[in-house]
Amino acid sequence: MQSLLLRMSGIYIHIPFCKKACHYCNFHFSTQLERKSELVDSLVQEIHWRKDYLSDKNIQTIYLGGGTPSLLSGEELNLIFAAIETNFDVAADVEVTLEANPDDLTLEKLQVLRDSPVNRLSIGIQSFYEEDLLYMNRSHDAKQAHDCIRDAKSLGFDNISIDLIYGSPTTSDDMWAHNIKQALVYDIPHLSCYALTVEPKTALAHMIKSEKTVAPQEDHAANQFSFLQAQAKAAGFLHYEISNFSLEGQFSRHNTNYWRGVHYLGIGPAAHSFDGVSRQWNVSHNIKYMDALGARDLSALFEVEVLSPADQTNEYILTSLRTMWGMDLGLIRVVAHRGLVVASAQRFLDEGLLRRDGDVFVLAEGAKFLADGIASGLFV
Repeated sequence: MQSLLLRMSGIYIHIPFCKKACHYCNFHFSTQLERKSELVDSLVQEIHWRKDYLSDKNIQTIYLGGGTPSLLSGEELNLIFAAIETNFDVAADVEVTLEANPDDLTLEKLQVLRDSPVNRLSIGIQSFYEEDLLYMNRSHDAKQAHDCIRDAKSLGFDNISIDLIYGSPTTSDDMWAHNIKQALVYDIPHLSCYALTVEPKTALAHMIKSEKTVAPQEDHAANQFSFLQAQAKAAGFLHYEISNFSLEGQFSRHNTNYWRGVHYLGIGPAAHSFDGVSRQWNVSHNIKYMDALGARDLSALFEVEVLSPADQTNEYILTSLRTMWGMDLGLIRVVAHRGLVVASAQRFLDEGLLRRDGDVFVLAEGAKFLADGIASGLFV
């Protein structure tokens, strides 16, 4: 399996706080910020406690996700980075990504981040239009979307990714074209673009069920995704993962490692970890998380799933097919599984949805919107 290849490890830190709840979001977070500093202390405690989880303590990437990591103060960030430095061997060229909301990225905050180990910003722009942002219940406005990019670049941040959402009922094709054009005008080297989806138990799902708003339409999203592919390609971007586009050399190293099976440690409520043969996921509750750490109760902190050989094969199929590097039969450890995959792949090859180059299978350009369905059709 690709997860057995020798690579440096990664650390993911989940910051479970937001100013407000986006209507589409189903990630774990709280809008109650009173115990933020206390939870940061618990993150530091977990870093110390779980320092032996990774067999390779050489850390190539650190990723602060959420939630909204940009809500953390400089002091809180420094506590987290100091704990990582104490317990792990951090590469000199480590990629340190911080997810941020535009309204948090004031000049003052950007100056704090510039003086920290953070060297990559992932900014949740989502749209440059007010009607989209209101529909999504974002905490920023269109002016802040523009201002934060300009200010970040003026302070020397050049490794920037922005998130954009397509397929919203509020986003016309002309608006979507403008959102893409705006990113290109700002010389953003990395784009993460997601279809607006209706997740269970979200505010958006409730609003659609109660007929307070209309649901996104799959055809609308598919058309905007195709337009995105064409525009990104014309601008010299590589479509290196289903939702991600970048200029050469500007891939997200952390997320690329995840898709290619590199081991990582997840810290924080709801964070996941992977060591090659098992997955762990922390309790999705801030108070229970802090209490478990206080009591040093492993059984209350996380659950574990040991992956069978078939699970490992299927996970590799699912993640690798999402990337431009594709699925390599040679990296499927169980030889019998390789034959099963080849047999299942034939119909997708015949339909032009897959391409084969030796032992490597890659999604055809027009099949990327169907990635999950094709992957599941190859499972052993």
